[in-house]
Amino acid sequence: MKLDLYSIKKAANSMERSLQVVSSELKAEEIDEDLLEVVKAGVIQNFAFTYELCWKYIRRWFDLNISRDFTSGLTRKQLFRHAIENKLISDFEQWVRYHELRNLTSHTYDQAIAEEIFSTAGQFLCDAQKLIAALEERND
Repeated sequence: MKLDLYSIKKAANSMERSLQVVSSELKAEEIDEDLLEVVKAGVIQNFAFTYELCWKYIRRWFDLNISRDFTSGLTRKQLFRHAIENKLISDFEQWVRYHELRNLTSHTYDQAIAEEIFSTAGQFLCDAQKLIAALEERND
């Protein structure tokens, strides 16, 4: 059975569009700070949602290709280690960092944390797109 990748692709596309909007706003001669803050908040929301889908798709891939028993009880770190071994992702530490940042979006709002998540969003999008490509390639 194949994974239906529609929702993860849609999330990554939404995140990419939100990053493009921020980029175009930053290039504008006069930046509306309120608009920029709202758009950055959208990037952060897209980051959180897309991250959630990414790790869940990694788990689904293992469920389908190994077994549900395999993923039962795995921590996120263990899941990422197995994802490295199976060439679904390439940077364990980065994915652990994405997980930490995602947790911060849920529990607190702090401008410095928001800026850190925002500044990480572009790299995360690249890694999410690589994951999607790996899932497509190995979706049999």
